[in-house]
Amino acid sequence: MRMRQSLADWEVAFEQEMALDRQRREQLRRRAVARSRARQIQRTQKSGKVRFSVLFTALALTVVTVVVVMFEVLAMLMGAPA
Repeated sequence: MRMRQSLADWEVAFEQEMALDRQRREQLRRRAVARSRARQIQRTQKSGKVRFSVLFTALALTVVTVVVVMFEVLAMLMGAPA
């Protein structure tokens, strides 16, 4: 009887340990998924900032070029020496 009880205690302890291991693995998996998601969001935000900077620079250069060319053409049409 004592041996069976001891064996049953071992089985219960083993099952509890296995349940804890499953919980730990699940928690680690969830943490890894959360870290991966956070890195993806960070990469997306960083590339968005770079794209916005390039777009802003291109628009600013376009505006400056158009204004300079417009005034050069206007001066040429007015007859002013270049």
